[in-house]
Amino acid sequence: GSHDSFSFYIDEASPVGPEQPETVQNFVSVFGTVAKKLMRKWLATQTMNFTSQLGAGIRYFDLRISTKPRDPDNELYFAHGLFSAKVKEGLEEINAFLADHPKEVVFLDFNHFYGMQKYHHEKLVQMLKDTYGNKMCPAIFAHEVSLQYLWEKEHQVLVFYHSPVALEVPFLWPGQMMPAPWANTTDPEKLIQFLQASITERRKKGSFFISQVVLTPKASTVVKGVASGLRETITERALPAMMQWVRTQKPGESGVNIITADFVELGDFISTVIKLNYDLDEGEDDTT
Repeated sequence: GSHDSFSFYIDEASPVGPEQPETVQNFVSVFGTVAKKLMRKWLATQTMNFTSQLGAGIRYFDLRISTKPRDPDNELYFAHGLFSAKVKEGLEEINAFLADHPKEVVFLDFNHFYGMQKYHHEKLVQMLKDTYGNKMCPAIFAHEVSLQYLWEKEHQVLVFYHSPVALEVPFLWPGQMMPAPWANTTDPEKLIQFLQASITERRKKGSFFISQVVLTPKASTVVKGVASGLRETITERALPAMMQWVRTQKPGESGVNIITADFVELGDFISTVIKLNYDLDEGEDDTT
């Protein structure tokens, strides 16, 4: 899976996202475009678009949705600090891949919502219906989901929705069925300790589970590497240690399930995660 999957495109002409603290808002209001260009280096966690990610083997997408302030069209956008593409365009891009690959299945995890009222949620739900229709698998027990089951039902999309709205719509899986513990550290060693501990504590059944192999920059880290950005300052340097952890994992109910990363094309992340599926004991869940 990919972390902040949509951030391959960051619109530097857009306003700052509503979730950003006042200090960031003030920074941008003073320094304008220059500030946004610097922010982009730290906010973009992917370089491949949805189609390229899908072609490379990514099947889980981490999606954060926002409205724009004072937008008369009430359009929905992907957002991470700054705004990305329109949600409708991204969903359609993924659907085009699914139409060409009827046995492929994707997980769409809508886990953050910014500036959204009831109307916006209704709009997003309708957008999902219009785009995917019967491709979406209604929420059932996680351990009942297998590729065979999905193929028989001709389902290709599992939508996880971290909002009470999920309880009202049959094809929305409640967010708690896709937990994603966050280490919130810049230290690769602490990250690996956290990942291992979270797997140990993982519930045996009833939910999917995300291991975020992701380092999060502190303000001091950003200041030191302000011009170089996330990829060069943190991700590339920590990659060997993080990949070593991934290679040693076992999939299944007591191991890893879904593994996400920044810049998924780096190293052999995707192929390594895919290979873990071949270590599955018969009858256990797939790793994405």
